[in-house]
Amino acid sequence: MATPAEKLAAALDVLKQLQDKGIVAIKAAELSRTIRERLVDNGFIKEVYKGWYMAAPPNEAKGDSTSWYTSYWDFCAQHLEDKYGKEWCISPEQSLLIHGGNWTVPQQLIVKSPAATNFKTDLPFGTSLFHIKALLPAGAEMVESNGIRMLSLPSALIQASPNTFTQNPIDTRTALSMVRDASEILTPLLDGGQSVVAGRMAGAFRNIGQNRIADTILKTMERADFKVREIDPFDSKLPVPLSGRDHSPYANRIRLMWQQMRDTVIGNFPKAPGMPTDKASYMKQVDAVFVTDAYHSLSIEKYKVTPELIERVRNGTWNLADNEQDRKQRDAMAAKGYLEAFKAVEKSIERILEGGNAGDIVDADHEEWYREMFGPSVSAGLLKASDLAGYRSHQVYISQSKHVPLNKEAVRDAMPVLFEMIRQEPEASVRTVLGHFIFVFIHPYMDGNGRMGRFLMNAMLASGGYPWTVVPVEQRDAYMAALEAASVNQNIEPFTNFLGLLVTESLKGKPVAKI
Repeated sequence: MATPAEKLAAALDVLKQLQDKGIVAIKAAELSRTIRERLVDNGFIKEVYKGWYMAAPPNEAKGDSTSWYTSYWDFCAQHLEDKYGKEWCISPEQSLLIHGGNWTVPQQLIVKSPAATNFKTDLPFGTSLFHIKALLPAGAEMVESNGIRMLSLPSALIQASPNTFTQNPIDTRTALSMVRDASEILTPLLDGGQSVVAGRMAGAFRNIGQNRIADTILKTMERADFKVREIDPFDSKLPVPLSGRDHSPYANRIRLMWQQMRDTVIGNFPKAPGMPTDKASYMKQVDAVFVTDAYHSLSIEKYKVTPELIERVRNGTWNLADNEQDRKQRDAMAAKGYLEAFKAVEKSIERILEGGNAGDIVDADHEEWYREMFGPSVSAGLLKASDLAGYRSHQVYISQSKHVPLNKEAVRDAMPVLFEMIRQEPEASVRTVLGHFIFVFIHPYMDGNGRMGRFLMNAMLASGGYPWTVVPVEQRDAYMAALEAASVNQNIEPFTNFLGLLVTESLKGKPVAKI
């Protein structure tokens, strides 16, 4: 007779076979009742809604949304294909967001299908699907991305409601920047005789600096005997036109985020004190904060690092070669790597204080910070040598966040733009807040993004003469919530205020974090 462990192993083997086929949305019918109950009871699958399940880590705490948010798009794609075959697509508005590179998990995903009956499907953590009975557009107007059936870029721009341009300006402008030639837009406009939409499209393209496309739309529509009145659908102007040369939406997306958010940062962040005259004293203060900074920065990432361990690492009493416990301890590797990375950041700050361009310096040095951070773990055999190669080559997700970090190809488009924006930015406050936020928004590494983002933040603080500032682990929830608001809702004000208060206390000489 099989033992309970053997029965669970057999159930897990069935689950593995489904996962090997790429199945994320698991129908109850694909598992026998006994196997399904065994997997549910042991936490290996969770019910999404009646009759549908997904895999989950058995140690995931109740209320943790991570597995759902990371499975969301694959689950929806597979569930909808099972329900409607190829006869479905998402709304023009959601299509537009995805064309703009925004894969944030929506509160409600609107799905259209001739077979739908106008109903709502409640999903975990307040998300839902709303099924609308509707005819689908012609096949040429449909595209598929990661299993999600949506409108093509021109069709999404034309069919999206006018308030999309004001409610989602970053996504919409990014999508507009992907149009290479007016002909992409003109064909559906002319075929549909859509003179009102043509006026909106002309105004939208002119708003992002694409005057040639705007003029061509107007002239062609008028030549075809359509009366068109140009209307700018956005409620603000861009300070600089967008580049039409980038083939990825992500480069322009980073530029748009920076431009839209910088005024909020300037209006809410304390003014920069200016570069210190006594550079040696400034660096002495940076060095003095190491233990406190390491403790809090590592604790935010949920490493169990004690001040005593940090001091052992700093004083050289931590022994990689002879002490087996030290050699295998993951947290010790993190502390050792943090020390080495901190030293590398100090060298970068010294160059910034000597008058170097902060953007150029962090662009040149940040990969060295990363190598130093994880070098000890590679030396100890806890990580592969290839883990030091640089930017990630796989998708990553952020615990309990609706924000889906950029895909691996997009990372390589976005990171040079981030450093370009830092390089060109005259305000240290903007370099500090947006440098940190956009770095973790991109999430360029498989691990260490939070620590790297805080190192970048402090290097940028130094570029304005602000003191090194520690983000206290006691305020982790507020810190993560502020980053979430910026990532998901493009609202940078909470994050600006959060960092601004910490920096204000540091400027007063008050310790914002203690051990």
